[in-house]
Amino acid sequence: MRAFVFAWLALLALGGCGETPQQIDAARKGGDAAWKGAGGGYAVPGWTAGDARSWETQIRNRAQRGQDEYPRSGGAS
Repeated sequence: MRAFVFAWLALLALGGCGETPQQIDAARKGGDAAWKGAGGGYAVPGWTAGDARSWETQIRNRAQRGQDEYPRSGGAS
């Protein structure tokens, strides 16, 4: 009886060691480029959806105005 309980506990303990197979969802596709816009979402004045150059300008301006959270969180010295 003791051997049966020990074997059962060992089986339960080893049951969590397996890994289920992971599969990529074939229906899921990669996202669009960020500068293409979300379509119908909020757009900052001066940025045109689909224009990569205006997107880069807006990102640069945000970083210069202190809207970058990385330095504010103590990540940058």
